[in-house]
Amino acid sequence: MRLTKKTHACVRLEKDGLTLVIDPGGFSEPDAAVGADALLVTHEHPDHFHEGRLRAALEADPAVGLWTLAAVADRLSPAFPGRVHTVGHGDTFTAAGFDVQVHGELHAVIHPDLPRITNVGYLVDGGRIFHPGDALTVPDHPVETLLAPVHAPWNKVAEIIEYVREVRPQRVYDIHDALLTDLARPIYDTLLGNLSGAEHLRLAPGGDADL
Repeated sequence: MRLTKKTHACVRLEKDGLTLVIDPGGFSEPDAAVGADALLVTHEHPDHFHEGRLRAALEADPAVGLWTLAAVADRLSPAFPGRVHTVGHGDTFTAAGFDVQVHGELHAVIHPDLPRITNVGYLVDGGRIFHPGDALTVPDHPVETLLAPVHAPWNKVAEIIEYVREVRPQRVYDIHDALLTDLARPIYDTLLGNLSGAEHLRLAPGGDADL
């Protein structure tokens, strides 16, 4: 499996000539969803969900499907009947040759005055990789590669360190990092590398790695 990091929370996974794209939102590249064989979206916030880009990908190829929670699916399923699949915690499915398990139900707390929206994470190919979306969900399954949302209005670095420790992956890659300046990245690299208990790795947008 090849992992390609796109800007912020979007990643592309490639295996056996097929491509799975997770969270091609408004912070990621305009072509982040182009060429995908299947699309996954964790929740409705615009840095994870860009309706126009998803519509373009679905219109470009009638074989492309989208798997997501109801808040997103309800906005797209009328235009693409049979191709937009609503999922929730505990569901399993196969998309573009990838086996996917759904974990989690709610977005992390941003502030007590704000209502929490739904959020799901995707465990791919039996734990090869886990994308939690905007939550610190711990799957009930071993994880080889964790995509950690390192910087957001709803978290702090201590919480991310404890999250990685609890998941206990072999390695962790940064995602959700568009708001993190280059000046601050070495701080996160040092803290996660020294304290999380996992190999900490980072890819620049467009960079890739074989898992």
